[in-house]
Parts: sequence; structure tokens; C-alpha cells
Amino acid sequence: MSSSKEKLDPNELCFIPLGGSEQFGVNLNVYAYKDTYLAVDLGLGFADHRFPGIDLLLPDVAYLDDKLDKLEGLVITHAHEDHIGAVPYLWPRLQCPIYCSEFTAAVLRRKFEEAKDCKSAEIIVIKPGDEVKLGEFKLGFIHVAHSIPQAVSLSIETDQGVVLHSGDWNLDPTPVLGAVSDEKAFKALGKKGVLAYIGDSTNSAVPGRAGSEAEVEKGLEAVFKECKGRIAVTTFSSNISRIISIVRAAEACGRSVCVIGRSMHNMMGAARDCGFMHDVPGFVQEEDMDRLAVDQQVYVVTGSQGEARAALARIARGDFRGVDLGRGDTVVFSAREIPGNEKDINTVKNDLIAAGVQVIDPDSTDHTIHVSGHPYMDEVVDMFGWVKPQIVVPVHGERMQLEAQARLARKCQIKNVLVPTNGSVVRLSGKPAIIDHVETGLYAVDMGKVISADHAAIRERRKLQYTGVIHASVALDDRGDLLADPQVDLLGLIDADDKEEATLIEDLENEIADILSDMLREDRQNDHMVQEELRIGIRRYVNMVLSLKPKTTVHVMRV
Repeated sequence: MSSSKEKLDPNELCFIPLGGSEQFGVNLNVYAYKDTYLAVDLGLGFADHRFPGIDLLLPDVAYLDDKLDKLEGLVITHAHEDHIGAVPYLWPRLQCPIYCSEFTAAVLRRKFEEAKDCKSAEIIVIKPGDEVKLGEFKLGFIHVAHSIPQAVSLSIETDQGVVLHSGDWNLDPTPVLGAVSDEKAFKALGKKGVLAYIGDSTNSAVPGRAGSEAEVEKGLEAVFKECKGRIAVTTFSSNISRIISIVRAAEACGRSVCVIGRSMHNMMGAARDCGFMHDVPGFVQEEDMDRLAVDQQVYVVTGSQGEARAALARIARGDFRGVDLGRGDTVVFSAREIPGNEKDINTVKNDLIAAGVQVIDPDSTDHTIHVSGHPYMDEVVDMFGWVKPQIVVPVHGERMQLEAQARLARKCQIKNVLVPTNGSVVRLSGKPAIIDHVETGLYAVDMGKVISADHAAIRERRKLQYTGVIHASVALDDRGDLLADPQVDLLGLIDADDKEEATLIEDLENEIADILSDMLREDRQNDHMVQEELRIGIRRYVNMVLSLKPKTTVHVMRV
């Protein structure tokens, strides 16, 4: 959890990334000026092996706890989970108005249906070109192309200058859904003068341009024509443009489409609410797909990042009722892996290949089946040329991506380039610099509750992953003498069916008896002393034999 006693100069405009700088996901950005605050995005991230039993991570908002009466609002740039997913969990703490586009609002409202503490949230819908005054901040909204509808960049104007917070964007020349990024608006902002550009770093190390979603539709159609059996395509559930491309490609090949996955259905529902799906051919219900020949079927499924509970992973394991892929069928990964997900994705691919399924991903075909929603190097250079910022602050990425955009900015002769970490206090006005650091961290969603990612329960689970567990029970009389043989259970340490390894249990039972016999009688009459002596002795013995220090518990029963 974070805490901070920093005293910002109220006359200095500062930027404070509390999440999303140093990692992908958990985006939360704060702007501070004249003792008022503005929050931009509130996203989640996916946990890895360091957080056993945890699926979702959230940004730490404790920095804002004593500033809530000065928090003017929360702006959500678009509806991707890494920018919006933490809102249902953390808005009840913030209790501020939410500003976002119509589609983002539709997604939020669906999330709030299951979040009873968010029923009173005020959602204010904005459109590109709108201006909103929030305290010391005058906000403008600029349309950008991205892999989700109605994404916006945010201009933040104060009497210290204009900051452009890019959000996620690219320069797709022919989007399937929506318009191209608003070059005219960015150039107009550049003529006005941009103090700082706070920009998406995701693909800043990748040469060239991201490409066009229209090319994906052509590429998918070419792939589909080469397939004979069933086809399953996996992509991000929020990529409505991609789903439309899949449907059109399937239609061109005489195939019908079924969508599988709760998150995908929710996103499509929001898209329908906003009128984005009215000219898209209808979908077939899952229970009706078997009425079609196998060469007329296309499934669109969740799970492009190898998520164990998503539809694709379950299909690959053979435990998804109603969809059975095998020899002659094809799975198309119309997405690239988010760094850190490679192992999970490969597990799914290996399961599919073992079942005889052909697996196609962007690297295994000459056809374009995926383009990124984030700008490549040439697009970032274009943006620098349009807005001509005095300062560049790279965000949204790991350290490698942030430094790549920093190098690009320096190459473009931008005078001030500041690379933050989560918690950096970046002074934008006056003499630009990183002037302070506030503590920040992560929350975890555990059994529906929001807890610190450093919670004792998670720390204990982490230890158990590597050290195993020993449970010992002893029955003693009032004098401290054993009434029966000690009972010992080992978890994660030995194979109980291996006779040689199983002798460790017998050895530990003998060790317990020896430890008790060496204790003074008055000590054996004290339950706490018995527990501690046995716990220390058991751990010491196992460490000597196995070179491990397992979690050890001792239960003393008095009869």
C-alpha cells in the first residue's frame, strides 16, 4: 500500500503515474495543479506466478485517499481492461465523476450491473471536440484510431501550458470501424503549443507502421479459404473491429460465425447498444452450429493470451462442452502475445497441436491476420512532428518500451525527455524534472475482495509454492507424555507412494519423540513451548535432509 507525505508546490503542474509505467496494464495517471487533481484511466493487469491464487491486479490508489475532496474527476480514454478494468473495484473509494466516450460508458454500465457499490457512479459521456472544465484543468478530447471503438486522446490545458495525454492510438489509414486519428486536431494543438506529450510506448521499438485493420480482413479471408474443417479464431474480446473483420471474411468464404466467451458477448452487447453492429451479418447460436457442415463453421473465442479459464484453453484441454476441435480443424491466433503470457499461450498451442489441430499465428503465415492498435516508430515520429512538444514523458509499457520512445524523442531533437517509474513526481512546468517519488504498489483481487498484493496470505502462498508444508499432531497427557504415535503429513515434499521417500515420515515421527524426551517435564506441560520446540526441530531436520525450510505447523492435543 502507498502512503506519501510529499508537499507539491501548488503552482507547479505535475504528472504522477501510479501504474502503467514499468509494466503493461494497471494504468493509473494523476495530474496535480494548484491543489486540484485529475485521474486518467484506472485499469487492471493479470497476475503471474508471483501472485499464487490471484488472477487480477489493480493499481494502488492510496495516494489519492487524502485528496478525494480535490479530485475533480476520472477520465477513461478507452474501454480496454488495462485502462478501465479496475473501475468497478476502486471507484467506490474515489467517488468522483467519470468522463468517457459513449462506447466506454456502455461497457462501464455493464460492469456496474454486477458492482453494487457503483450504482451511484456518475458517468458523463463526451465526444471528440468537446471541452470540459474541471477545476484548474480544461480538457479537450481528440478522436484516435485504436483496436476498440471511440478511443480518445486527452488535451489538458492549464495556465502553465497544454499537456497531451495520448492514451492508446495508432495511425490506421483505413479503419474497419470509425474514422482515422484526427491529424488536423493534433496539428492545431501543435500550433497552439504543447508543453508535454505523455505518450503510449507499447511499440516504440518496432520500426515502420502498425498497418491497417482492413488488411486483416483480407488476410483472414485468404486463410479461411485454405481451411477445410472447422475454424476457431481467437482475439481480444474488446477488438470489435476484428470481430467484424472475422465475420466479413467468414461470409466471403460461405461460413457462419458463432461467438463464445462471456467477455466477448458483453463487448458485442455494448457495441450493439452504440449502433456499431447493425450492418454485420447475424451470428449462429452455439447449440445450432452442429447443423452446419464443418467447412461452414467459424468460432470466435476468448483466450488469445492463454488464459486458463477462457474458452480456447478449455477447448484445447477437451473440457469445453459443445465444441470439440481435432484433426482437420484450424485455430487462428489473430493477436500477438502480451509480454509475460508466452508460456500460457504455448501451453494452449501445444494442447491443440497434440489433438491434430492446425495452429496459425501472425508469425506462421504470410497473410496479415493481426495488426497492433499501438503506434510503431514512424507513427510516433509523425505525432512528435504534429504536436511539437517541449517535453516527452513515455508511459504505457515496460522499461524497454519507455526507453525506446525516449531514444526516439531525443533523435527527434525534443529538448526534455523524462522517463518515469511508477510513483515518479514529474514536474512539467518551469524547469522540467523528476522531483520526487511517492510510494505506490498493487492491489490484488482475492476471492472477490481487494487486498494488498503484499498481503500476508499471498506471501504465505508464495512460500508454499517453493518450500512445501508439514503438519504434525501430537497427543499428550497432562504430564507431557505421548499417548500415541505422532501423526505427520507432508505436502509438496515427497512422493508418499515411494517407499524410500516415505521413510521420512517415520523418521520425523521418531524425531518428534526424541525432541519431547529431551524437554524438561514442566516445559512439556506448556502447549506453546511444545509447539515451538517441535516446529523448530522438524524444520531443522527436514532442512538437513531435503535442504528446504517448509511451512510447519504443530497441533498439540491434551487428553
